[in-house]
Amino acid sequence: MNVGGQAVIEGVMMRNKERVAIAVRLPNGQIKVKREKSTSFPKIFNVFFIRGVIGLGYTLYDGIKGLLWSSNQQLHKKEKLTKKEIILSITGSFFFAILLFVAVPFFAAYLLSQGFWFNALDGIFRVALFLGYLLLISRMDDVKRLFQYHGAEHKAIYCYESGKKMTVQNVKTFSRFHPRCGTSFLFLVLLISILVFSLIDGSLLVKFFGRILLLPVIAGISYELIKLSDKFRKNTLVKALIAPGLWLQRITTKEPTDKQLEVGIKALQSVVD
Repeated sequence: MNVGGQAVIEGVMMRNKERVAIAVRLPNGQIKVKREKSTSFPKIFNVFFIRGVIGLGYTLYDGIKGLLWSSNQQLHKKEKLTKKEIILSITGSFFFAILLFVAVPFFAAYLLSQGFWFNALDGIFRVALFLGYLLLISRMDDVKRLFQYHGAEHKAIYCYESGKKMTVQNVKTFSRFHPRCGTSFLFLVLLISILVFSLIDGSLLVKFFGRILLLPVIAGISYELIKLSDKFRKNTLVKALIAPGLWLQRITTKEPTDKQLEVGIKALQSVVD
């Protein structure tokens, strides 16, 4: 059974169709684990294209919950985030993402060109902003640790998929780059968006809001391509398709320490055992 995951604050979240487990390193050095059932959508939505959009929503829901829970484990009781603060944080992050990765490249391209070159520049600016943003935040100490846990997640999953016993020594020998990574998915979303957005015709407002409304469509297409690439990962064409996402993981993953690998292993064992 496929297992996915993500890095959280001082820990790793692992997820399959049945369970979600989050393991974090507490300030006192101990590892704390939280287990629960995966949120799943009705089988009626488990059809081509639709499953990607619906599944992404559920994955984001679990991911945000995991980040918030792991964050609160590092804080004193009086410092823990309230529901109001959580809602404001998520809402602000959403609008910031729309502003930075949709509005800025769109209007910058519009000021410089029209027609074919408008769509081309819009896509180029979007990719450049995404890469620049990742490079900028990767220099922050807290983000570096998050990216190390991201590497621990990938290594643990690779070890599990190989059938080897999940020990620190075994896990550390595996690559930190994985084709099913969310980073690869996001980069594929950027590439697909260039093609899809070029098909939007109409006024300036139609083109702008069309970019926002078509995001679920792009996510659905990208999901199916990622799923296909995992099935045919040895194919030369597929290797070329996923290569940019793997290159990008050189930014979003870092080599983890042994203690971070222990956390990744604990999270994965809590899901598959």
